[in-house]
Amino acid sequence: MKTAKTFAGLLLVLTLLLSAVSMSGCGGENERADIYGQVRQVARTELWKEINSGKASCAGVAVLDGGDIVYSEGFGVADREKNLPVTTSTIFNMGSISKTFVASAVMVLVDEGKVELDAPVVRYLPEFKMEDPRYEDITVRMLLNHSSGMPGTAYANNNGYEYFTETNEQTLEYLARSDLKAAPGETAPYCNDGFTLAEMLVTEVSGQDYIGFLTKEIFEPLSLDRTGTGIAERDDSDYAALYQPDTGKKLPAEIVSCIGAGGLSSTPEELVRFGYSFCGGNTVLADSSITEMIMAQPSAFATAAMEESGVNPEMHYGLGFDLVEVDSYSEKGIKVIGKGGDTDQYHSMLLAVPDHGISVAVMEAGQGSSAQVVAFEVLDSVMAAKGIMQEEAEVSSPTQPQPIPPEYQAFAGNYCGNKNSVRLSFDFSSNLAEIVIFKGGAASAPQSMTYFDGSFYMENGTELKLVSAGGRQCIVIPEWGKIYMTYQQRLPEIAEPLALSHDINGTQWLRRNVKPFEETEEASSHLAVSILYPELPGFVDFNGIKIIRSPDSAGFAVDAVNDLTELTLFDRDGASWARVSDMIFSPVDGAAPVDEGTATVTIGKEGYNEWFVSGSDLVLDFVKPDKGRVILFSPDGSLIYDSVIDSGEVYVPQGGLIELAGYSGDVFELTASPAGG
Repeated sequence: MKTAKTFAGLLLVLTLLLSAVSMSGCGGENERADIYGQVRQVARTELWKEINSGKASCAGVAVLDGGDIVYSEGFGVADREKNLPVTTSTIFNMGSISKTFVASAVMVLVDEGKVELDAPVVRYLPEFKMEDPRYEDITVRMLLNHSSGMPGTAYANNNGYEYFTETNEQTLEYLARSDLKAAPGETAPYCNDGFTLAEMLVTEVSGQDYIGFLTKEIFEPLSLDRTGTGIAERDDSDYAALYQPDTGKKLPAEIVSCIGAGGLSSTPEELVRFGYSFCGGNTVLADSSITEMIMAQPSAFATAAMEESGVNPEMHYGLGFDLVEVDSYSEKGIKVIGKGGDTDQYHSMLLAVPDHGISVAVMEAGQGSSAQVVAFEVLDSVMAAKGIMQEEAEVSSPTQPQPIPPEYQAFAGNYCGNKNSVRLSFDFSSNLAEIVIFKGGAASAPQSMTYFDGSFYMENGTELKLVSAGGRQCIVIPEWGKIYMTYQQRLPEIAEPLALSHDINGTQWLRRNVKPFEETEEASSHLAVSILYPELPGFVDFNGIKIIRSPDSAGFAVDAVNDLTELTLFDRDGASWARVSDMIFSPVDGAAPVDEGTATVTIGKEGYNEWFVSGSDLVLDFVKPDKGRVILFSPDGSLIYDSVIDSGEVYVPQGGLIELAGYSGDVFELTASPAGG
């Protein structure tokens, strides 16, 4: 043990030294080193904290000031098998920071006179259609500022280990079946699908391959040599590899197939150079286009809420940017713009201060990393080091609650988000608000909240604000500790609630349109349970609360929450199946039992994955096709085996679920023997 600890200590020292070597632009001048010494200390402290806590496996950071990269450093090991440290050239998937690139690509076409921002999308994409006829009012601008009113995100098979070549067609197909959750321009909950359509628009109008257009018009002019498609598509070994935090197993390289919405990769150094292009530096856009992109583009709801309560219930969107205002900076007269990016395995943040020529980027690999929060801490330290603003101590939740104003009684009721719902109540005699969270049919214990200066604080310190505007009542929370966004919206009252034709309360569902390359972290979407809450007649919870519209369908219950889905029940081979937006499910009672012996399974012509249930405690062995996938779940729904990272025989408890995913005609052979036999 002593030897292992000594080796671990030497490895840490070596990694620190290698990280220090990867700094650039900080050691040439003592004055500059003094200015950025505190910046380095903050970045190192926070990013090593992320790595040592298991939130991230590795990370990178860069700071640009006045066109020069003044600090750049890598942290941790990018490839453990090869013992390769993270360097300033290590690439990470950037997730939704990709949206700023597709927005820039659209603005290149605007500058060329080929696209008008306020023209309808159908002018450029006539194949784009929706069930709701108001889709014809969606403009190009609305794709880029999240105000289109579209449902949110096509998820099925878009996060994986191979590029899903049908992602654009699948998105158009599911949108053609979909309603709008709000009139175009009315609300702006985060919407990935708008940027997928923007990518298609760039390809259609330019007549070029999307990546080819980006390379010619953005990457090459800005010298972004390390920026491109997701790491799984890159012929490059210098990338931040992925590892399961609990087992240490290496995962295949990740790719997001919706490239415009989240599928690019880069380095922190290249991201800050891109950020600087919006700060008066080298740019590919006309000044008018930059002004449009970094100008506030609030929805009608956000505008009304700010007028009535002073709180923006949505992020301060520009075009492609999450933030073109950050309240804590705006109060001091400083404009900060920013874009965050999250995939299943990577988390990134790009921030820039246009009037001061400063840009900061943090990129991390790891499921639980907090790159966005770290980036703000680094930016705060840069601004303090340059004397632009003073660092401020963190504000904790107040210890002395104030009386809750009686007008908040109007907010009591049931609310829903995209995955769970809450019930909000008030006890004015005890001066407490109470929130109960419902998820998957289970209710949390009531959590008390205290009131102070317009905000409610949960026992863990989480801040909530209650906002009413435009006929909507919303619970909003701070995102990244800096700005607010809608967390839950109050459900409407239903005078005559409808019911579904099938009693699906408590039904477990198995997803059937899983491609074998879908990312293992998406396995949670393969199982679902539908719930009918007695206290919510007329609503059904199936991957989120929906209002029942007919005996076989349920739709959007609210309109200011991101990533909402619609439900359709349909008959297939005598069974009731379900479509939840772009995902297809069959009931668990249709899974065939597996007992000891050998079975051969062939994937059908539609390519649907097949499901089985273990009739007893078994040891399972299998032979699968080269690109086939075997995934096993315990009876409680937890993942116990995935052939992407696991191999060999596996124990399957009675009631365990066996999922076989492949392509049409693929053949699997299963051999089951009694456990302990």
